[in-house]
Amino acid sequence: MEKHLPEGMKKAIETLKRSGSREKCLKEAYGIMTKRFRGYRIRTYTRFFELFDNNLEHLWNKKGFLHCTKMNRLMRVLLVGSGFFSGRDIKSRWGLVYYISPHQHLEVAVRKGKSVSIDIWGNHYGIRYGDYAHGFN
Repeated sequence: MEKHLPEGMKKAIETLKRSGSREKCLKEAYGIMTKRFRGYRIRTYTRFFELFDNNLEHLWNKKGFLHCTKMNRLMRVLLVGSGFFSGRDIKSRWGLVYYISPHQHLEVAVRKGKSVSIDIWGNHYGIRYGDYAHGFN
């Protein structure tokens, strides 16, 4: 868990702690993230240097575009902070969008034998809870 969390992120985590179950917490965290952030295909390349920004407060306080890896980092902090998940429950997965563009999504274990794919970046492009961007979808 991160040592210092932005105030807004602490409030989001407090809300998630009251979720009642792992799956409900995951859905609520996904809702928080998809309302706040989104992917843009072109900005993924034109804002390449933003990949090097690792300041959690700076990332959380942004609105709109973030790279997939940054969204996934924030999502991981929310989920682990909720107390419903540990780092071992959240796996980073890599694939290719359009078969050429590297893309990261998360695979989150919600119970024994069941994991859910989470792709916050792809939500704007019609990729819904439980799926992730790959190929030409």
